[in-house]
Amino acid sequence: MRKSRRVKIGKTEIGAGAPVLVQSMLSAPADNERENIAQLKAVLEAGCEIIRMAVPDGKAVSVFARVCEESSIPVAADIHFDYRLAIESLKAGASKIRINPGNIGSFDKIKKVADECQKRRVPIRIGVNSGSVEKDFLEKWGGPKPEALAQSAMRHIKILEECDFHDIVVSIKSSNVKDMVTAYKIVADECDYPLHLGVTEAGTERSSLIKSSIGIGSLLLSGIGDTIRVSMTGDCVNEVRAGFDILKALELRVTSPIIISCPTCGRTQIDLVSLAQRIEKAVKDIRKPIKIAVMGCIVNGPGEAANADIGVAGGKGCGMLFKNGKILRKVPEDKIVNELIKEIELL
Repeated sequence: MRKSRRVKIGKTEIGAGAPVLVQSMLSAPADNERENIAQLKAVLEAGCEIIRMAVPDGKAVSVFARVCEESSIPVAADIHFDYRLAIESLKAGASKIRINPGNIGSFDKIKKVADECQKRRVPIRIGVNSGSVEKDFLEKWGGPKPEALAQSAMRHIKILEECDFHDIVVSIKSSNVKDMVTAYKIVADECDYPLHLGVTEAGTERSSLIKSSIGIGSLLLSGIGDTIRVSMTGDCVNEVRAGFDILKALELRVTSPIIISCPTCGRTQIDLVSLAQRIEKAVKDIRKPIKIAVMGCIVNGPGEAANADIGVAGGKGCGMLFKNGKILRKVPEDKIVNELIKEIELL
């Protein structure tokens, strides 16, 4: 497990063994207050723990300020090119500033942002991606290779350290999963700052979920990563849900039921696909860290799913409820979901 330093973001902390946090980014037009507030409320309901918003111009600052006012979680300002927007966002209530020091300009401009963040105790996330790597690193490594991404990140870290600023979070994102994983591993060995994990430009929901699960998941399994974002071309609420699903699959943060279900086979005599979907829907708002097994037959029931807290094994027109590997009772097929929920409520 990589030991990172702790960084405070608003009232939230990351690093130093704190739980891995899930974040997302608002995608509504930056000058549309109504749409951004609506998206904010949606991601808050989904459980988002840090939210980011692009601040491309002065008009967006006022919308950003309203988002900060309405948010119960830290709000990060995503800044490119104009250091003054970072300072205005801090005044508007930003809990974190995301910049790429390479496109902010001179050292003096970067220092102004760092000094203002220092004064307000607001961290800076250095965001490096394949499109922001400096020319000298691109030439040295023959393109935005993992080594180039990592060296770019370390250069920007040193710039902030020269400003005597150390409340730093780092992200090194690539749309190439292998490059992303390698780059993070290099930086993880070079510094102890918290790392924000993500595969950038990961695509639509299905593509993103696959790439992000591989990239983010493999790093987390290696003990690397302090906060994550599943980047999707689509609804940011689905980003949040996917982030928690990844953490739950790794059993890093289990705050809701984990459903395990068999893929069915020729022994199955029940509509298991429909049953699993109905159970998944029925438990989606339950906040218990439990395992629920939905199995197609007695062969894959209490024995194979003995580690489940509660479960059902299908039969012909019925289901066998079991708890911790022990059979409870047989119930008719049309009553399985209701009876299962009753047992879950008793856990």
